[in-house]
Amino acid sequence: AQLMMEERRTVTALLLLVLGHLTTALEVPLDLSQPPTITHQSPKDYIIDPRENIIIHCEAKGKPHPSFSWTRDGTHFDIDHLSNVNMKQRSGTLVVDIRNDKAEHYEGTYQCTARNDHGTALSHNIVVRQSRSPLWSKEKIKPIVVQEGVPLVLPCRPPAGLPPPIIFWMDNSKRVSQSLNGDLYFSNVLRADSRNDYICYARFPHTQTIQQKQPITVKVLNRKYQHDLILKEPTDERRPTFLTPSGQSSSKVVLRGQVLEMECIAEGLPTPEISWTKVSGELPAERTSYLHYQKTLRIVNVSEADAGEYRCIARNELGSVHQTIHVAVKAAPYWISGSPKNLILAPGENGALTCRASGTPKPAISWAMNGVPIENSPNDLSRRVDDDTIIFTNVQTGSSAVYQCNVSNEYGYLLSNAFVNVLSEPPRVLTPAHHVYQVIKNHQALLDCSSFGSPIPEITWFKDSRASTLDGEPYKIHDNGTLEIHGSQTRHNGKYTCVAKNMLGISENHVYLEVKEPTRILKQPEYKVVQRGRDAVFECKVKHDPTLIPTMTWLKDDDELPDDERLVVDSDSLTITDVTDSDAGVYTCIMNTTLDQDSASAELTVVELPDAPTDLELTEQKKRSVQLTWTPGDEHNSPIEKFIIQYEDSLHHKGHWHNLTQVSGMKTTAHLKLSPFTHYTFRVLALNGVGLSRPSLPSRMYKTDPAAPDVNPADVHGFGTEHDNLVISWKPLTANQSNGPGLYYRVMWRQKGVESDWTAVPVRNASKFVVSGTPTFAPYELKVQALNDHGAGPEPDVAHGYSGEDLPLAAPDNVQVQVISSTQAAVHWDAVPAKLLRGHLKGYKVYYWKERGLHKHNHHHEEKQILTFGGNHTHGKLPGLHPFSLYSCHVRVFNGKGEGPPSPIQPFETDEGVPGAPSSLVITDSNVDSLTLEWSPPHDRNGHITGYTLKYHPGKAIAINNVTKDTTISFVQHEFMCIIVTDKYLLYSSNKDIIKNCLNRACFTLSPAVASRQVDIATQGWFIGLMCAIALLILILLIICFIQRNKGGKYPGEHLHTSGDLHCMCFLLIYSSLLDNEDHKPLKGSRTPSNGTVKREDSDDSLVDYGEGGDGQFNEDGSFIGQYSGKSGCRDNPEGPRAQRRPPLSMP
Repeated sequence: AQLMMEERRTVTALLLLVLGHLTTALEVPLDLSQPPTITHQSPKDYIIDPRENIIIHCEAKGKPHPSFSWTRDGTHFDIDHLSNVNMKQRSGTLVVDIRNDKAEHYEGTYQCTARNDHGTALSHNIVVRQSRSPLWSKEKIKPIVVQEGVPLVLPCRPPAGLPPPIIFWMDNSKRVSQSLNGDLYFSNVLRADSRNDYICYARFPHTQTIQQKQPITVKVLNRKYQHDLILKEPTDERRPTFLTPSGQSSSKVVLRGQVLEMECIAEGLPTPEISWTKVSGELPAERTSYLHYQKTLRIVNVSEADAGEYRCIARNELGSVHQTIHVAVKAAPYWISGSPKNLILAPGENGALTCRASGTPKPAISWAMNGVPIENSPNDLSRRVDDDTIIFTNVQTGSSAVYQCNVSNEYGYLLSNAFVNVLSEPPRVLTPAHHVYQVIKNHQALLDCSSFGSPIPEITWFKDSRASTLDGEPYKIHDNGTLEIHGSQTRHNGKYTCVAKNMLGISENHVYLEVKEPTRILKQPEYKVVQRGRDAVFECKVKHDPTLIPTMTWLKDDDELPDDERLVVDSDSLTITDVTDSDAGVYTCIMNTTLDQDSASAELTVVELPDAPTDLELTEQKKRSVQLTWTPGDEHNSPIEKFIIQYEDSLHHKGHWHNLTQVSGMKTTAHLKLSPFTHYTFRVLALNGVGLSRPSLPSRMYKTDPAAPDVNPADVHGFGTEHDNLVISWKPLTANQSNGPGLYYRVMWRQKGVESDWTAVPVRNASKFVVSGTPTFAPYELKVQALNDHGAGPEPDVAHGYSGEDLPLAAPDNVQVQVISSTQAAVHWDAVPAKLLRGHLKGYKVYYWKERGLHKHNHHHEEKQILTFGGNHTHGKLPGLHPFSLYSCHVRVFNGKGEGPPSPIQPFETDEGVPGAPSSLVITDSNVDSLTLEWSPPHDRNGHITGYTLKYHPGKAIAINNVTKDTTISFVQHEFMCIIVTDKYLLYSSNKDIIKNCLNRACFTLSPAVASRQVDIATQGWFIGLMCAIALLILILLIICFIQRNKGGKYPGEHLHTSGDLHCMCFLLIYSSLLDNEDHKPLKGSRTPSNGTVKREDSDDSLVDYGEGGDGQFNEDGSFIGQYSGKSGCRDNPEGPRAQRRPPLSMP
């Protein structure tokens, strides 16, 4: 028999594989005939509020629309005879009006039936019960008296409610906790547990009411008291024992999918710690939690794998105890592959209904058709029941019905309706036509083709021109007709056609696909560390498809941004102004479109100066040290880098704080080294990345005892202020260095190199001591020791010094002068012997002065000059001397006291040097073909004058004549000439109307000479007439310039202005351009510019404007007076002011 059963199951499995494609659940359009389907019903366990009307839901659909009826507790519920019970229109939902009735009268088990011409559907059983929240019974609870240290249990025993109430006490700690049954357990009681208000509360969730038990009074007695009451013992420390559960093991049953709660509450002194393990495996960490300080283990959504042994361990310092709990997992029936699905078949097709469920223990399965057990239903040859499956073969019209599958065991049941509908329908596509699908690039696209037909239509897809069906990568057609495009690309845009076809017809539908660019955050917000009170800005720049409308949303800690005006959201940023501590958190920008989104997060850390340390304590107090401990303040998200310890000495410097030491920010203690005789008060400051905290409150004062000084004065020096004394000075000790009262110094000295004892004197309230009657500049050894009322400091180190200095006794010997050049000389001398210095050698001073010049006319006398040569120099150079002069010098040595006697005066003469420029240059006579120049000798002759060099050049040419001592020289006629006398240039022009003069310059005119022996074009009448016309034109232009300028002055031999030079140049250019090259050739040996222009020489002197008056002329002393005027346009001659100086050419 067992073998036959196995064979039947194998055949059934193969048949189901064949019919599998026919069992796909289809939604029958409501315009087609179909049996009823339950769409909505009340829950199986339906608890109602007795204050409200009772509504029992039952909704169904079908064609024709079904009718409804009810049973109550297994019998027909006749609502027609109940005036307060109504059924909604086109619905099976019952509404019970209980205003004039009691809800409890309608408690019971209800079931709804929906039927039409094609079948009958049933709801599951609905158990209706009213909620209850009863009061605690009135009872007088006696006070509970216990001895300190014993365990205690306060019972709750709440009244039974529906649903059961939630129990809680106001007490919950490691020592005092609530059990699962609501009792309050004390692992051990303390004197502080004596109270009269221990109350157990019960909250009834359905009615939202809270009931409370009568208060319980607990009185805890001290151990030393004796009392007549019988008290529990012992009260001494003890190892743990379990209060609940009792014994060494217990068991618990839990249903699959529910919550498993196990508890272990132990008593003991000290209070035990509880831990949990699973003996037969690991605890499911993601589903496990602990309550009531580890006393309750909670596992949610229990599965069969959670069955096994669990162990709880209670442990304190005196020992441990464990409890084993055996957990068994049972299961009410549950679907393995879902409830049975409706079956739609065409005449002649095959199909199957499957009711596959499981449970523990294994559930029983029963079938019904239209609410009647299937064994009592009419026989149907096309139907065969095989345990959890009904197989249909070659069905015919009229075989439509609703089948009920009931699966049950002792822990519950499942009831499911599934109909078989036999139809002949051509295909119809249910998806809306011309629907546009939008999808993000590289994402999956799903194009729907929901259809209906009987037989089930075959679905094919085409794109655009229907060249071929869509099959194979990247296309996939699902069983429900949906077309999947894996990794959509832009090329997949377009029109798609879905075709549904069966033996009765064909139907098609067109849809469209648009592939969009993805939304991407290009610049993500970045982690920010911001000091409190400043601003924070998070940027979030996004790229998205231009056809999609984006929406930017900002979140803080996965929640909406606070409603705060300090938070400003822009198109691509979030700005938080005046940041506070509450602004710290994770900020997320989310860019949403209708198709996709992208998000990025960044954390904001708000930092601030650390809070001041607190709780300063002094420990390990010793004479010279103490340990300081403190509690760090809040670091405000910026780690403390170091602590700075400061102190105040209220004995010597009250009100002044000094840095003592610093330690790492990881430490909270510091070992402080202290000085004697100090009243210390300490404080601590914390430093983080933002800055220094406020100082802590001061510690208590710590006074150190006096002691002898630890150090002696530093910087001991010996020197003299007079030739017969010695001043000993030192840096006095500070108040902290004194180490005690009565500080004074023992000053000691003795002459070095002389056999003598130390001389010592005590000195108070001073930092120097003067020793009188010492030899001049004698070496001494010095010591200064610190002492106070408690003793002397350590042996002092020996310092060295000298007594007072006196003036040197000797002058340097063998002073010699060597003339190096006309302006420099070298001086040499022998060093003064050390014994004659009578002090520290500082150096030598050379005094020198000019007696007179060696020229017979020069009797100049100058003040003495001094050159100092530091150290032990025995030579030096005297710079800046005048040439051709008589000098005198002597040398003195000097020390810290002053200068010694001078050496004998040493005269010396300097060599001749280059003479200065002649002091004046004037023109004394100017004729047609000659002129006379006069000049004065230079002020600085610097030697014997042997002659003068006179330089001149016509145009650009340069001529040089060497002149004897005579001061006059004559020139023949020349039209254009510049004379140079020792670097001073003279400009003159043959145009007598264009004249200039300046210091050491002479500008003059020579009348053109008539060459009697030469016949040229200049003697022709027509040329003379042309020249006259040109001269007249130039004269008119000059007059116009003079009128416009209206400015002038005599030529007094003073400096000229640059504007005059420009005018002169301008007129020279005009004039030279009019001359005939044949009739106006330069003199032999001179040169003219090739371009016919004259460049102004670039010198340090400037030309002065001429004043008003007639034509230019020479004064009687040879100076030149002239005037001219011109327009500003002539001043722009680029070759005037910027012309480069040309070097003079030597004349043969």
